[in-house]
Amino acid sequence: MQGVPERFEQPGDRAEFRRPPGQEGVELYRAHIVHHRFAPHIHDGYGLGVIEAGQERFHYRGREHLAPAGAIVLMQPGELHTGGPAAPQGWRYRMLYLEEPVLAEHLGQGRLWRFDEAVRQGDAARAGGMARALAALWSANDGAEADAALADALALLAPLAAGHRAEASAVSAGARPFERVVDALHSDLAREWRLAELAALSGLSPFHFQRAFKAAHGISPHQWRMALRLAEAKRRLAAGESPAEVAAAVGLADQAHLTRRFAGMYGVTPARYQRQLRAA
Repeated sequence: MQGVPERFEQPGDRAEFRRPPGQEGVELYRAHIVHHRFAPHIHDGYGLGVIEAGQERFHYRGREHLAPAGAIVLMQPGELHTGGPAAPQGWRYRMLYLEEPVLAEHLGQGRLWRFDEAVRQGDAARAGGMARALAALWSANDGAEADAALADALALLAPLAAGHRAEASAVSAGARPFERVVDALHSDLAREWRLAELAALSGLSPFHFQRAFKAAHGISPHQWRMALRLAEAKRRLAAGESPAEVAAAVGLADQAHLTRRFAGMYGVTPARYQRQLRAA
């Protein structure tokens, strides 16, 4: 990444990069910077993020900007900028670096965004949602999870883009919303359905499909798929299959992944669930 040293000289300064699974053209960055001042540099893609604590000062498009905790940072591709602490404790933040072709693919019809403000303040709900979406993208286990988290982040940022226009979903009146998508998810639980594949079944761009699906069902396609997987896992566990076998059968990464997801949905681990059934 341009402008970011491999190692910081000052103790207390730390940073990490990650590329989410299956996401070419997407890079994640999280850091806590107390002392370091970034020399002028550019990023090939959009620099979109949120300040989680402290305060940053940076030069961008000919002027100085302050980004306090709770602010959203919005930088266009190829724009020269700096970065440095504006508070004694420095600043802690998360960034999403997104190449233009990736955004164009998500939005459809080659559209891109333009942000007229570099720092968005006073929007705590959106900033909190952005931080959660970037954390979910950071910890995504597979491409489908990363697709969902990225779509959530983009949905939060879309209203901030100049000229943003919401599009109506292509759902037929009187029909079960996204019937082909739901049937496809049911038909192959173990498959790593990518957002673009599901969107193609509905005739929408990935960005607008995710929003329309959530509007119709109250949850994202990824959450729907996970609910289906865990329901099937529950049936298999009740039939006596081992957690490791069940995880593989429903397409989860491993037994630990199953345990975390199952406990989150049902309140007990798979092993405890099986013990409780045997005791009953």
